[in-house]
Amino acid sequence: MSPLPLSPPVRWIVRHVLIVLTLTVVISLALVAIFNQPLRPTLIYCFFISLFCAASINLLRYGLGWVRWRLLDRLGRAPAEPFDWPGWPLMVLCLLLGTAVGYSLGVEVANMVTGLQEKSLLSSPLRRVFSVMVIALIPGFGATLFFLSRHRIAAAEARAETLRRQAAETQLRLLESQLEPHMLFNTLANLRVLIGMDTDRAQAMLDHLIAFLRATLSGSRAERHPLKDEFARIADYLALMQVRMGSRLRFEFELPDALREVPVPPLLLQPLVENAIKHGLEPHVGGGTLRVRAAEAEGQLWLDVEDDGAGFDAEAARSPEGGFGTVQVRDRLAVACGPQARLELTRLDLSRPAGGGTRARIRMPLLSPTPTSTSAASGPAPGTAP
Repeated sequence: MSPLPLSPPVRWIVRHVLIVLTLTVVISLALVAIFNQPLRPTLIYCFFISLFCAASINLLRYGLGWVRWRLLDRLGRAPAEPFDWPGWPLMVLCLLLGTAVGYSLGVEVANMVTGLQEKSLLSSPLRRVFSVMVIALIPGFGATLFFLSRHRIAAAEARAETLRRQAAETQLRLLESQLEPHMLFNTLANLRVLIGMDTDRAQAMLDHLIAFLRATLSGSRAERHPLKDEFARIADYLALMQVRMGSRLRFEFELPDALREVPVPPLLLQPLVENAIKHGLEPHVGGGTLRVRAAEAEGQLWLDVEDDGAGFDAEAARSPEGGFGTVQVRDRLAVACGPQARLELTRLDLSRPAGGGTRARIRMPLLSPTPTSTSAASGPAPGTAP
């Protein structure tokens, strides 16, 4: 069985206790080696002194830090976090007061445990107080520098991650802004040809275009949307193409119920569908069937766009200049999912030089969907929306 996950406050306490134990062992061994003190009582005194010093310093730091944040908040200059680094002047005050209080409390508790009567700071001469404070402050300053460096590294990593996320979102928006006009220009060019040949079909195509653009404008500005919306948008686009190609274009969808709410980047399948029509079905005399499938496999989401048309050179499509659609899909997968996602292009039947079709498969991380029915079912019949 795997260990139970710890909440952030518990992890913080455990980490500090482990640091106190480490300091206890190091300081005790040093005192035993230098001053020839007995090991057992030295360990007990060092542990309780270190524990209470750490607790007192942290209580003072967070307490005084909160008071400082409240005062700066009234002046309109408060930092983002109330318990952020308070600065060295306030931290030195916390170290001095926390060490004095923690040492005194630790000695009293250790006296009760061991039965000895070690003097506290209040009953010690000034020279001993000074020497004890200097020795006790050394680990306090060392731990402060350690945590300060970790805090600054974590803050720098958080800022870098925020900048990377903002850059990725900006790039994703740029790719979408390139992709939407590309599809629109292709459709308008087809519509222009149809107007001169068949006005009724051109009118039907224009109606489908309006429906497609309405769905695109309402959903494409989101970072992700449910997979069912992606399939619905592809159905709108294929209805446009079916007006132009007629019975030469047939399409099928397979979208299991359990995957309908899985979030995916919008307009992810659009360029693959366009490629399948342009390179596979249009050059094929008899047209063919376009299949769009979603499945869960190997812990990933697999999205397939498959045609049984003429096929095309998959190796050329993998190259940077291999086509607008495949380049955009790979770029968008890299931005949205990183190296865990990839696009694979496969010629389905190499024995048929005049055809055989192509499959474009997206493998990407499977994000948690909104709870839905888990029964898998095939999508709509050919030529209908999902």
